[in-house]
Amino acid sequence: MTRRPLWLFLAVPALLSAQTIAIRAGHLIDPETGTSAANQVLLIEAGKFTAIGSNIAIPQGAEIIDLSQAYVSPGLVDAHNHLALTYKKDPENNSYYLTTVMDSTAIRAIQAVSNGITMMNSGFTVVRDLGNAANYADTALRVAIEQGWIPGPTVINSGIIIGGMGGQFFPVPERASLVYPEYLDADTPDEIIKAVRKNILYGAKVIKIMVDAKSYGYTVDEMKLFVAEAAKSGLKVAGHVQTHAGALRAIEAGIWSIEHSGALDDQTHKLMAQKGIWRVGTETPLSTFYSPSEARFQRQTEGMKNAYANGVKMAFSTDADYFIPGMTRGDIVIDFLRSWKAAGIPAPEILKIMTTNGYKVCDIQDKRGPIRIGLPADLIAVRGNPLENIDALREVNFVMKDGMVFKRDGVMTPEKFFHSGPVNGWRTR
Repeated sequence: MTRRPLWLFLAVPALLSAQTIAIRAGHLIDPETGTSAANQVLLIEAGKFTAIGSNIAIPQGAEIIDLSQAYVSPGLVDAHNHLALTYKKDPENNSYYLTTVMDSTAIRAIQAVSNGITMMNSGFTVVRDLGNAANYADTALRVAIEQGWIPGPTVINSGIIIGGMGGQFFPVPERASLVYPEYLDADTPDEIIKAVRKNILYGAKVIKIMVDAKSYGYTVDEMKLFVAEAAKSGLKVAGHVQTHAGALRAIEAGIWSIEHSGALDDQTHKLMAQKGIWRVGTETPLSTFYSPSEARFQRQTEGMKNAYANGVKMAFSTDADYFIPGMTRGDIVIDFLRSWKAAGIPAPEILKIMTTNGYKVCDIQDKRGPIRIGLPADLIAVRGNPLENIDALREVNFVMKDGMVFKRDGVMTPEKFFHSGPVNGWRTR
């Protein structure tokens, strides 16, 4: 048996990744401006864009991907999801609390892998994962994707949600310990600092807090402490808000984003616009599959209209954490287009919200997301023009992430994402 030198095996992945890829894009969309450019060529080397334009010479030997009949866009973003939580969506038998007790961290990590793959299949190359992931299953998911063990979107994860005693739960005294690890109790300044540091230590990339899930919700000064402590490590703070008073406190504290929109109104929207606070609304669509009443759905869409009219920074976000028979997590998420269309927001603006705004609320716009020279090559392609009909995004036929094809001609081809070992180092956090 002929033995090959070890360096040759180590060099093969590098040689493969260094091959130039040339994409012929029939229409290249810029969501920031709401425009598209015809007949563009995108060159990709080592997983990053190296040239973009109409007069780009394709190097000899490059792999050519023909998307000349398609509309090419940056990948989509869901700014509020729970990939490691899947409970039955049934108003008569809502098993969310039972799920957190019965499902181990391990099984929830496996659910997160499956949900992440279906999100990529639907064109979502970035997911902001905001807690409810048991004992840091969200970090395990992110690291596994970054190390190349599994395919999946870029994950901006929060670790364990931090709240006043009990989080969103109302346990009996004998079962108080069941709150953890769904929620981290933090009721004093020292506990707040320690909770933030714990999440950062265990891999969080954003900090999520429960602003007002209890009557003893966080004060303005307590939230300012969260913001300051997270900022030491370059992280932002997202706040789950349930009450109008809580929203006002969060706005005064200068929180990065307000999660959910049920407590927001014209007053809060005007204040958010003034301070540049993100609205991550999670407005559930109305259909036979979903539970909101007509009245609630109407309130949601009126709120979206008001936020848009006030110039609030808005993100596409779903709070998807449940199962619907016959639908993947990706199917459920893209169906939230119903809400944005019902609010009368123009297609170009929806696409911008789903891409450009998504990168910004995730605070990665200079690192990943836009189709820009020097950034990782993430993109999707659809047959129709989403600038004219946003429902074109329901049929994503091509997905690329980090210069690797995940989906081609409507068929997933994730095998290129699997590696024989970590690609970003063992200590990725």
